[in-house]
Amino acid sequence: MRAQDLSAALLELQQQHRFRQRHLLQTPQSAQVMIDGKSYVGFASNDYLGLANHPALIEATAAAVSRWGVGGGASHLVAGHFAIHEEAEQALAAFCGLEAALLFSSGYAANQAVITSLVGRGDAVFADKLNHASLNDACLLSRADFRRFRHNDLTHLEQLLAATPARTRMIVVDAVYSMDGDEAPLKKLQQLADKYDAWLFIDDAHGFGVLGEGRGSAVEQGLHEERLIYMATLGKAAGVAGAFVGGSQQLVAWLVNSARSYIYTTAQPPALAAAVLASLQLIAAEPWRRQHLQQCVGRLRQRLDEAGVPLLPSRTPIQPVIIGKNEQALLLAAQLKERGFWVPAIRPPTVPEGTARLRLTLSAAHTQDQLESLLDCMVAAIPSRG
Repeated sequence: MRAQDLSAALLELQQQHRFRQRHLLQTPQSAQVMIDGKSYVGFASNDYLGLANHPALIEATAAAVSRWGVGGGASHLVAGHFAIHEEAEQALAAFCGLEAALLFSSGYAANQAVITSLVGRGDAVFADKLNHASLNDACLLSRADFRRFRHNDLTHLEQLLAATPARTRMIVVDAVYSMDGDEAPLKKLQQLADKYDAWLFIDDAHGFGVLGEGRGSAVEQGLHEERLIYMATLGKAAGVAGAFVGGSQQLVAWLVNSARSYIYTTAQPPALAAAVLASLQLIAAEPWRRQHLQQCVGRLRQRLDEAGVPLLPSRTPIQPVIIGKNEQALLLAAQLKERGFWVPAIRPPTVPEGTARLRLTLSAAHTQDQLESLLDCMVAAIPSRG
């Protein structure tokens, strides 16, 4: 796009109610936040277990900064692989029942690493229609034959798998879909991967820490490691930052040697690895966080169902309320904001046209009173949409 076209393009976004802008967060991430100078109860964060501001993570990070410093210096292959990074990778692999794990600076980088290093020209990658943008971008960058199947439609997927002449095949899915909150049928997907000799790559950004006693969707579903590639982000339920990829020792060795987003980037600050270790201990030792979270999910669904508010099927902390038109979703979000609740309106292109929504995300940090107050406001406000 030419520089002189930017003003017109931005104006068009505003007219379509798609214009986005950042809001200034002035407190640590928690259930109660200060945004643009006002206090809100936040229902927008993916901090599902309430660990982002936990004292144990803060103390572990501070101690690690004193020992290891701040910056990573260079890539792991150039300046050296920090011992604390190695410790965190081993702990993550053991926690998820995998042979090995590899840390990345973000889930976006991890997804690019896996897909672009394992498939290329002449290969085929099969992706769910509702996959995260980072997965789709990686599929495009790989230059493999990129085929998308209807959401959770295993019959459609098998038709595509059966028709491809590609020697190397990869099935790519989110374990939990970030805008709908529903889940991929992982056991059946693995059966298809076995049948058609394909990799199964799972992005468990929203399942890790929450499902499978915190150990993730693959553990909960009892998936076997052969052909499995597991990715989870550490900035959501774990409360830290970055991501990791887990699988066989051979897989991790291949990524270290071929994944461009690993080889050509500076290592994460070593202190974050110490925070990851502290987070894993809390995830394992404090199941009450997941129990409280599930109680909140159940209560929200009960109240909104009783009020006749349609909900998508989701047992996860992601509970979207479909509104429809962009301006209506923005209006309802503004009404909740006036009452002290920060709930994002999600609009196209993030979600399909005509499905603008409020995306409610719940956290173990939410109190029962905070949740009930939100639900009272929603029940009162939603009928005003007409």
